[in-house]
Amino acid sequence: MAELTAVARVADLPPGQTAKFVLTRGGREIEAFVLNHGGRLVAYVNRCCHIPMTMDWVENQFLSDDRAHILCATHGALYEPESGECVAGPPLGKCLTAVPLEVRDGQIWAAWPEGE
Repeated sequence: MAELTAVARVADLPPGQTAKFVLTRGGREIEAFVLNHGGRLVAYVNRCCHIPMTMDWVENQFLSDDRAHILCATHGALYEPESGECVAGPPLGKCLTAVPLEVRDGQIWAAWPEGE
């Protein structure tokens, strides 16, 4: 994996919780978030596929009320946590940009996402 950034400790991210972080490369910054979805860690760029704006209207609140989906608070699009695919609302069928993760010694590390 390319250059890695420490984003959170596994112990500090129980199931159903998220943590925001910023990746920096070549003078550019990307805001992203990591989610513990039932014990599986996934991360995505914090940018909706419908309108390129951050998805958490309330700071670090990325999940629907039932905690089953990632929610874009601006217009209500729902995304599958496992794949980042939009399953309700615009932009149905498109996917969030995944952020590669690696876990070492209880620390979650993230790499710059492809295509960014």
